[in-house]
Amino acid sequence: MATTAPIMEQAPDSAKIILGIETSCDETAAAVLRLENGVPEILGEVIASQFDDHKAYGGVVPEIAARAHADVCDSVVEETLKRAGVTVADIDAFAATSGPGLIGGVMVGMMTAKALAMSSGKPFIGVNHLEGHALSPRLSEPVEFPYLLLLVSGGHCQFIAVEGLGQYRRLGSTIDDAVGEAFDKTAKVLGLGFPGGPAVERRAKDGNPDAIKLPRPLLDRPGLDMSFAGLKTAVLREAQQMELTDQALCDIAASFQKTICEILTEKSRRAMQLVREEMNFAGEPGFVIAGGVGANQALRTSLTELASEEGFSFHAPPLKWCTDNGAMIAYAGAMRFISGQVSPLDLAARPRWPLDEASAETNPVFGGGKRGAKA
Repeated sequence: MATTAPIMEQAPDSAKIILGIETSCDETAAAVLRLENGVPEILGEVIASQFDDHKAYGGVVPEIAARAHADVCDSVVEETLKRAGVTVADIDAFAATSGPGLIGGVMVGMMTAKALAMSSGKPFIGVNHLEGHALSPRLSEPVEFPYLLLLVSGGHCQFIAVEGLGQYRRLGSTIDDAVGEAFDKTAKVLGLGFPGGPAVERRAKDGNPDAIKLPRPLLDRPGLDMSFAGLKTAVLREAQQMELTDQALCDIAASFQKTICEILTEKSRRAMQLVREEMNFAGEPGFVIAGGVGANQALRTSLTELASEEGFSFHAPPLKWCTDNGAMIAYAGAMRFISGQVSPLDLAARPRWPLDEASAETNPVFGGGKRGAKA
């Protein structure tokens, strides 16, 4: 979604009402948002979780997720409109996640939004799921561009300079697994249940964070890239070598969480110094954490303290908008809409869709493959 020229925010002549649909993973979500003079207001939203569909497998099964989205997407949209007190005729444009994500689920949300757009004669807007996360703190407070973003979720872990709508520069990324995946795999190894992030966080509260020394990959190297695959393996080895009493489980969880916090905090410090020195982030620039892992309270606390030390203002969306949701898609769609950007109805779903497409093509962290650059 990177562009060659900035997209200018324009004050609309009147309020615009956007319906956003999110189906990239295991939540079927929709929201109706009114955007007036740049200020968003959520009129109604619904999130249908697939927790019970996937918990037996310890992770999200793509085929099950796609079928579940297809089963409930229409009813989720209908309930969202009802809660918002509007009808399809009141909607100015329909937005949906068009990637990246599990392709079956993405297609369900896109086809629903396209059908509504076609039947009503209104525009359709395909939204990059990562842009939804990147802009999500602006749902609740006026975070000014530019700002530094730490995007941490089940599938992504990146530092991005957000210079404006559509203007994203990747500064660093995980070279293997995302931090959310590391949480999920750790929870699975320890038998803590699904979803893994909240399960590990709950157990960590009763554990000793200094009980086990775990590796902190890439901290001894310069730069902002990260790695979490080896950390997952280290947790597995510790679990295999000890008797997994209830206290041992809590100690491993606490040690793992502390390690994650230390890695992300140190890398964030480097990122803040980089944008200060090389990218002319003047005054008190903003530091934003977004994505599902951003709901972790230990991580939020550590990064809030860091931001204060480094002279950055700290911003994070409310917990309900950290994980996947329709509100962030509606907002990103509204911002695009008032900037004069709409999508053709033949827009294809994309399983891979980097925010900084230029960097992904010229300097990919992962191999490109037939489906395009991943990050």
